[in-house]
Amino acid sequence: MQVVTPILEIAELVAEFGGESLHVCMQCGTCTAVCPWNLVGVNNPRVIMRQISLGFEGCEGEDLWRCVTCNTCVARCPRGVEIIDVLRAARTMMNAAGSVPPNHKGALASLHSDGNPWQGDRSERVAVAAELGLPELTDDHEYLYFTCCSQTYDPRNKKAAKALARLLDVSGVSFGVRPEAEVCCGDQARKVGAQDVFDELAEENAELLGAEGVTKVLTASPHCLNVINKDYAEAEVDLGVKAEHYTEVLERALDAGQLTPTVEVTKKVAYHDPCYLGRHNGIYDAPRNLLDAIPGLTRVELRRNRENSLCCGGGGGGIWADVPTEERFAVVRVREALEVGAEVIATACPYCTSMLEDAVKVLDLEDRIEIQDVAELLAESVE
Repeated sequence: MQVVTPILEIAELVAEFGGESLHVCMQCGTCTAVCPWNLVGVNNPRVIMRQISLGFEGCEGEDLWRCVTCNTCVARCPRGVEIIDVLRAARTMMNAAGSVPPNHKGALASLHSDGNPWQGDRSERVAVAAELGLPELTDDHEYLYFTCCSQTYDPRNKKAAKALARLLDVSGVSFGVRPEAEVCCGDQARKVGAQDVFDELAEENAELLGAEGVTKVLTASPHCLNVINKDYAEAEVDLGVKAEHYTEVLERALDAGQLTPTVEVTKKVAYHDPCYLGRHNGIYDAPRNLLDAIPGLTRVELRRNRENSLCCGGGGGGIWADVPTEERFAVVRVREALEVGAEVIATACPYCTSMLEDAVKVLDLEDRIEIQDVAELLAESVE
């Protein structure tokens, strides 16, 4: 009896923070077998789940924070355990106890004070929207375009934002923005257990997304897509809006003849499935169909693709982590692309773009392969 009582107390606490399915885990080890960390090192989600259930003993190190929320373990779990939610709940409890990895603190402080993790001034959202020629949202627009922090504050990803703005304009997509009212969606804050920061961001965005007339939201980032369609509702910020990723919207424009790629782009391209677009939201074909519509482009598949795609390592706080070169998923991914002779790795997620581009640089392969957003490649082909 003395052993059972604390276990029940811990289980109740974890459930309170969103990890209700902890009690379903039967310690089969499937999660450990499929975890991508074991491609580059050693990681044992089964043991972490056990440590959590027994009172967190042994969770004081970095193992709890290694998960990048790629969803591979959840997709394969025979018991349907929401492992990411359990780990997030544990991280939330660690946050409440003041135990946060040092490399998370700066980004979380910036999210709290500036509404973005890049320590950028809020006014930059307005300036970038003007620079890209994004129209101010009116009642006549079909979509509210929810811009991504990365595509606002990161110079590399801003190039992808510029390409997307042009494609939306050419396609006649009816959209508008309200950059002065927008803050980060809060995805990374939620996944690293900073629930208080996430709640602040969600409350601010609730005013934007809940504005009269807003029913459809267009996102550039799969992480924004996931938060708006799933996490806000789970956090009781249900606004009755539906978000779509830009690849879905442009695919429809392509099918309707509103978007016609005509200029040849003679590149051999491997498409990298982002975890939050693929495994989390089931969108695999739209970005491929856009690439296949580009004249002259040869698309090849990576060895790990679609449901089996290898994570870039940027989710769940991974984009803030200091990981040795040989332990980076993105480094493995770049080498896999070279194996199939790709000249370009295309993706449709700002985190993936950042992580993969960094991998190309640390491997000193900038003369052999480049990273491009699907929107950038498509924009090259559209007059």
